[in-house]
Amino acid sequence: MRTVASDDHRSHHSTELDRGRLGPSWERPERADLILEAIASARLGPIVPPAPLDRDLLARVHDAEYLTFLESAWDRWAAEYDAPAAMGIAWPSRRLGRQRPEDLVGQLGYHSFAADCSIVSGTWMAATTSVAIAQTAAQIVADGDPVSFGLCRPPGHHAMSDQFGGYCYLNNAAVAAQLLVERGATRVGILDLDHHHGNGTQDIFFARPDVAFCSLHADPLQRFPWYLGHADERGAGAGEGYSRNLPLPLGTAAFAWMDALDHGLSWLEGIGIDALVVSLGVDTSIDDPISDFALATADYPPVGRRLAATGLPTVIVLEGGYATETLGPNVVGVLDGFLQRG
Repeated sequence: MRTVASDDHRSHHSTELDRGRLGPSWERPERADLILEAIASARLGPIVPPAPLDRDLLARVHDAEYLTFLESAWDRWAAEYDAPAAMGIAWPSRRLGRQRPEDLVGQLGYHSFAADCSIVSGTWMAATTSVAIAQTAAQIVADGDPVSFGLCRPPGHHAMSDQFGGYCYLNNAAVAAQLLVERGATRVGILDLDHHHGNGTQDIFFARPDVAFCSLHADPLQRFPWYLGHADERGAGAGEGYSRNLPLPLGTAAFAWMDALDHGLSWLEGIGIDALVVSLGVDTSIDDPISDFALATADYPPVGRRLAATGLPTVIVLEGGYATETLGPNVVGVLDGFLQRG
């Protein structure tokens, strides 16, 4: 198994507003470093750098105006404000207009949906490298490898076509799926295993039949992102029937979570997919400081074995997971299980 990784992620460490307190984000550089160290120690296979990002591929997933905004936001902010992070203060919520403002602070609100996600000097470089990692991991599989792992940081599954939030700026899993479609897959399945619903990925593919999306996550009536991820969201237009959400109650233990995983995999296989992209969040761990499921480290190798049992070409990209002591072992557990080593 080839792991795609880069040190560029270290340029990004944002600020978030969390339950009334402004401070460093839970999504911090040490996450990727701990996982990379665990992968190297487990000798899972070569660790390779990403190929250059295909900007045209990225633009087929994200809105062009949004990409221009995101690339320029920090320089514009630094020219106007003496503050360490660029953040919006108002969002176009219910009964507010949807016209894009000209002012930078207004645009920060227009192009985001949560105050847990700010822009700093290294955000654009880290986010584009993270997408390049996913693109390269998908290319490895498209070229014939059965599986690859993209150590993506920042994560991506909350990023919509023109909005960032939930620690995510560009949608890594969506770019991986788009590449596989363009390389000949008839239909790609995206399986989101993060504790939180992959609202961005769902939004990008909601009206498309060539990418099916399935997510296991905490009930959005109780947890972030709150406004998407309900069981009745099944796609629209040509994509009707190609989205499946499996919301789970807080405190869900491994046996119930595994049942949902089996259901999701069965659904994806039943609608006919010929490649799989896995948004792997290990914030399902009982140790995770900001999540509410109860998987133990020993539960992660069986997850990998279930994924491998599909026999599908599989791209695994990193999403969430914030329990630093068990983060590396949990990710390695999934990868080990896929390789039938764990």
